[in-house]
Amino acid sequence: MAVASELRAGMAVRIEGQIYKVLEAEFKTGAGQAGGVVRTKLRNAETGRIWEPHFRADERLEELELERQTMEFLYSDADNSTFMNPETFDQVEIPRAILGPAERFLKPEMKLPVESFDGQPISIVFPAVVEARVADTAPPVHSQQDNTWKEATLDNGLQIRVPLFIARDEVVRMEVETGRYLERVRAERKRGA
Repeated sequence: MAVASELRAGMAVRIEGQIYKVLEAEFKTGAGQAGGVVRTKLRNAETGRIWEPHFRADERLEELELERQTMEFLYSDADNSTFMNPETFDQVEIPRAILGPAERFLKPEMKLPVESFDGQPISIVFPAVVEARVADTAPPVHSQQDNTWKEATLDNGLQIRVPLFIARDEVVRMEVETGRYLERVRAERKRGA
C-alpha cells in the first residue's frame, strides 16, 4: 500500500479493480487542518484512457510491483504493437491505446523496456527525447529571427513545427510526450588526417 502523497510518475496502482500507470502526481498542501490534496494524471493500463482524480494526502492506494524487461519492437497493426524478447524470441502484443502519443515514435528494431504486472504488459518506457528525420518541409531560410516557425513532416508521418533554418533530410530532436521540436542534431564532422 502507498499513501497518496507518496505517488510518483512511473508507479502503478490498482483502484477499484483497475490498473493505472501514474503519469503525473502533484501534492498541494492544505490550509489549517486540511491535510492537502494530491492531483494525479493516470493512464488506464487496459483502455489507455487518461483519468485525473484528486486524492486526500493520507488516502491509501494499492501499489503494484512491475516487472521490467527490455524488448524489441517488431511492427504495429490496426489494434496492437508487437514486441519480442530478444533472448527467448517470445512475442507479446500490446494494445496501441496503452502506448499513448509516444506510439508514433516506434521504429522497427527499437529496444524499449516493457513493464508488466502478472505477466500482462501494461506500459512501455519511452525515452523523454527521440530523434527523427525531416521528410518534407519548405526550403530553409536563414534569418535573424529565432522565433519564426514552419511546418515539417517527419519520416514517421508526424507533422511538427520547426525553425525556419531546418532543411529536408536533417535530423531533429523532439519531446516524446508533446511532439515538440527541441533542437537540430548536428552531423558528426570527421577530422582530417
